[in-house]
Amino acid sequence: MRDLFRQPTFIVGFVLLSLVAIAVIFGPWLAPYDPQAFHPRARLQPPSAAFLLGTDQFGRDLLSRLLIGARATVLFGVGATALGVAAGGLIGLVAGVSAGAVDAVIMRILDGLVAVPDLLFALLIVTILGNGMQNALLAVAIAFTPGLARIARSTVLSLRGRDYVLAARARGEGPAWVILCEVLPNAIGPVIIEATIRVAFAVMIGATLGFLGLGAQPPSTEWGLMIASARQFMARNIWTVLVPSVAIAMVALGFNLLGDALRDHLDPRARR
Repeated sequence: MRDLFRQPTFIVGFVLLSLVAIAVIFGPWLAPYDPQAFHPRARLQPPSAAFLLGTDQFGRDLLSRLLIGARATVLFGVGATALGVAAGGLIGLVAGVSAGAVDAVIMRILDGLVAVPDLLFALLIVTILGNGMQNALLAVAIAFTPGLARIARSTVLSLRGRDYVLAARARGEGPAWVILCEVLPNAIGPVIIEATIRVAFAVMIGATLGFLGLGAQPPSTEWGLMIASARQFMARNIWTVLVPSVAIAMVALGFNLLGDALRDHLDPRARR
C-alpha cells in the first residue's frame, strides 16, 4: 500500500472514488431534501444557499438527486462488471486449460463477439430483452464477457508452462488442484485490473442507456436519466446537465486512474 500511495495516479483515483463511496453509502442521509419533492417557486435555479447545486425543471434539488442517484449509477457499473468478470473469467479459464478443439471453438465465437463494440452490443441486447435497469445491467455484463474471457484465456495460457505449475503436475496433483491453487490465484491479478477499468466504461454505458430511455426509467435519479430529462432546459440552467455529467466523469476518471495505478504496480517492468 505504501508503494501505491507513492503514485499520483493512485492518490487522485483513491480520493475521487472515496468521495463517490461516501455518496453511495451515505447519500440518503446526506441529501438535504427529498429528491422527488417539487419546489415550484424555485424551478431552474442556479446554485444558492438554499439549493447548493441548483434545481431542475420541477424545482427538485440537484444535490439531493445526485446523492441518491449515486447508488444506482455506481452499483450498476460494479454489478455489470462483476457479472462480466465471473462469466468471462470462467469461459477464459475453460478455454485456456482445455486447449485443442474446445479452445478453438470458444475463441472463434469470442472473436466474432469482440468485433461488435460494447455499446452497440448492449443496445442490441436491451432491444431484445426490453427496457429497464436490470435488463441494461445484464446487457452490459454480456457485452463485457467476450473481452474479459480473452484476457483470462491469455493469462492462463501464459501460466500453463510456468515452473510452479509443472512442479505441481510432477508431484502428482490433479487438474482441479492445479487450476484452483496454482493457475487461478496467479491469473486473477490481470483480470481484476481490467475489471477496475471496465467499471468506468460500465458506468458510462449505463448512463448512455438511461439517456436513451433504455435503462433506468422515471422517477429514478440515475445520472444518465437526469441528463436526458433536463437536456432541453440547458439554455435556462446549465447546471441541470452539468452536475450529473461531471459526476459521471468523476467516477469514470477515478476508476481509470485506479486501474492504471494497479497495472503499473503489478507490472515488474513498470515498477523498475
